[in-house]
Amino acid sequence: MLNLVGNGERDLSASPLAIRGLTVSYGQKPAVFSVDMTVEPGAMTAIIGPNGAGKSTLLKAALGIVKPLSGRVTVYGKPLEGQRARIAYVPQRASVDWDFPTRVLDVVLMGLYRELGLLGRVRGRHIGRAKDCLSRVGMEEFADRQIGQLSGGQQQRVFLARALAQEADLYLLDEPFAGVDAATEKAIISVLKSLREAGRTVVVVHHDLATVADYFDRVFLINTRKVAEGPVAEAFTAETLQAAYGGRLATAQIDQIAQVVG
Repeated sequence: MLNLVGNGERDLSASPLAIRGLTVSYGQKPAVFSVDMTVEPGAMTAIIGPNGAGKSTLLKAALGIVKPLSGRVTVYGKPLEGQRARIAYVPQRASVDWDFPTRVLDVVLMGLYRELGLLGRVRGRHIGRAKDCLSRVGMEEFADRQIGQLSGGQQQRVFLARALAQEADLYLLDEPFAGVDAATEKAIISVLKSLREAGRTVVVVHHDLATVADYFDRVFLINTRKVAEGPVAEAFTAETLQAAYGGRLATAQIDQIAQVVG
């Protein structure tokens, strides 16, 4: 757990990711407005909210992929720029050019670019590490396959393997379960839980409310503004779901989800 400092504020130096006052706008309308978020170390946190709530934007702004209007982001208490090596990011599958002519193994080796450098020589140990990561996601037999020839679920596993190759401390994933089959979802959540067991921190933009309680320790609800944040049992309630989703979720559905948590 994070400690409090003398003035009652939380000591953010131990937080893998701390966001304060983040505002991002596309045109005239804010996509994210004055959001604070504090990620607990060694936990799996789900970012949830309705479509257009700013979930992916929050993650991209935290990574510097999109530029915020205001706010600050720290990673383990330090500015983002000096801490990028500690972060692994898995983007939405839809945002990737899958026609790019590259092999599965080459995609995973991209996760070692900080170690290899732009002109670094790929050695046997690097290939072995990449193949080990593919094995962890059940894709070792596809190492020489062109990435565009894989199914959606297989592509998602490959990108998770690339993130594993980075051996990061903080893993940020944007909708990793979207459009994948049940076997792939099971494989992904197994890997993410193994990362947590190894002391890593995992943050996931997630859309399936029915699996939040089974998959995650903590939850961050957003609808442009922060709605709630905390352990699933405390922050994932009928009241917070109603506040985040409003009329987009039927009352019966909200109550059913809340009963599962309770």
